[in-house]
Amino acid sequence: MASSSSSSGNSGEFKTIKERVSFEKDIKKSKFIAIAGSVSDDKSAMSFLSQVRDPKATHNCWAYKVGDQYRSNDDGEPSGTAGKPIYSAISTSGIDRVMVVVIRYFGGIKLGTGGLVRAYGGVASECLKNAPTCLVKTKVPMGVEVPFDLLGVLYHQLQSFNVEDMKQDYDTGKDDISMVTFKVDFDKVEKLEDTLKSNCSRELKFYKH
Repeated sequence: MASSSSSSGNSGEFKTIKERVSFEKDIKKSKFIAIAGSVSDDKSAMSFLSQVRDPKATHNCWAYKVGDQYRSNDDGEPSGTAGKPIYSAISTSGIDRVMVVVIRYFGGIKLGTGGLVRAYGGVASECLKNAPTCLVKTKVPMGVEVPFDLLGVLYHQLQSFNVEDMKQDYDTGKDDISMVTFKVDFDKVEKLEDTLKSNCSRELKFYKH
């Protein structure tokens, strides 16, 4: 059984894992292997699952969280005993943009509903506890209309703010005006606008996506 949810919006900064990590534990003769990795959307999560899942295992249960979007799957275990506890472990950890796949090799002893919840949630939690994390700031897409003769000043300022995905479009339909689009850290938007206004002698038109 799979469950999913999503809603729009996520801003600010988030904590994610730097690299793939795993944690292994034997519980009543069943081997549980939790593998956590960084994902950016549903497509990358499914790609991560296909890389780490073991077709020979009894179950490959998983959950992921990307902002407000999440999915989980019990992969044949009783409903709510695997995917949800894995998701709970992710949620409790405070880590975002992460997927945890827990692979189970059945050892002959049934764990019961409570035992499964503790097993899947426990190994997922331990796996994330061991994961090296980093803080990532979300990027805000912006655009600015700028006269050709101020492009040099603009580029110099944008570089000092470490913007990404900088593109230029001369076809604005306005004489001698170019549109420059880029992405900047969410907490630098206002300062960037103020700096550009004070360094460029004319009024600039800003666009936020």
